[in-house]
Amino acid sequence: MKYGAILRACRERIGLSQEQMAERLFLSRSAVSKIETDKQEVTLRQVTKWLEATNAREVMVSFLCGMDGLSIMQSILQISGVS
Repeated sequence: MKYGAILRACRERIGLSQEQMAERLFLSRSAVSKIETDKQEVTLRQVTKWLEATNAREVMVSFLCGMDGLSIMQSILQISGVS
């Protein structure tokens, strides 16, 4: 499954740059970019850490409950006030 756009939306929702996200996750900015563009595989552990770092645990719950990516994206955008 592709997670990049969802993870990017979670990062952007709280106003973090890729560099700031990389620092929080002990990754390079390049690795964050590759994850967000689905050019690098991401493990469940990395997804969990990312969602904890962005205070987006509800996204993990949505994945585990079988919610599709589009619905999750709409939820993220609605919560952040983006139309």
